[in-house]
Amino acid sequence: MFPDFPQSISPQPQLFLLEESIGTLELFPAVWSALEDLTKADPEVRIDALEQLIEIDAPRFSPVVSYILVTKITESTLELRARIIEVLGKVLTPDENGFPAPEEVRSSLHLYLSGFRTRQIYALLQVSAEYNSIEEHVSRLLNACPFAGNHLIDILNDSKTPIDIRMQAAVMIGKVGYLYTVPALEKLSRRLEARISGQKTMDFAPQRNSIESSLLPVVNESLRTLRSP
Repeated sequence: MFPDFPQSISPQPQLFLLEESIGTLELFPAVWSALEDLTKADPEVRIDALEQLIEIDAPRFSPVVSYILVTKITESTLELRARIIEVLGKVLTPDENGFPAPEEVRSSLHLYLSGFRTRQIYALLQVSAEYNSIEEHVSRLLNACPFAGNHLIDILNDSKTPIDIRMQAAVMIGKVGYLYTVPALEKLSRRLEARISGQKTMDFAPQRNSIESSLLPVVNESLRTLRSP
C-alpha cells in the first residue's frame, strides 16, 4: 500500500495506462527496447524504433512514450522528425472510432508543448515546408503552444530566415488563427508593399524583390483568413 500524497504534492502520472490499452503489460519489453533505440546514433535505427512504437500504438496509450517523442521535435533527421510530428498530431485527434487518446497522454503532450519556443517552432516549420502533407499535424501541435503566435511573427519578420520557412510561418498563423497577430501582419504587409513599390523602377537587388513578392501574398492571405468572420 503506497502512502497518500500530501495535498500540496501532485502524484506522478502513470507511465502506462493498463486499463486503457489491451495487452500493454506484455508490450513493456518491446516499448523500452524501442525507446532505447531512439537514442542511437544511426538514423535508420531510430526510424525503425519509432515504427515499432507506432505498430503497438504506444504513443497513443503511454504518456511517457508521447512525452519522449515530443522532446524529439528538433530531431536532426527530417524524415524522422516528420514522422514524429505526424504521430503526435494523430494522438491529439480522435481515432477512427471517435475516441480521444487517454487524458493522461494528452495532458503530458500539452504540458510539454506549452513550453515550445522559437527553436522548436522553427523545427516544425522546417518539416511543413518540406512535407506539405504534414501541415495539419503541425497546426495541431502549434495550436497547443500558447506563445507560438509571437514566435511565428518573429520568424516571419526575420529577413535572415529562409523564405520557405517565413512563408510557412505566415501560413500557420492563418491556419491556427492567432488573431492577436493581425497588427504585426498588417505592419509587415505595408512594409513589403512599400519595398516592392520602391524597387519597381530599380534594376538592382532583384533577389530581394523576388523574396518579398513571394512573401506578400501569403501574408495577405493569412490576414484575410484572420479577418473573416
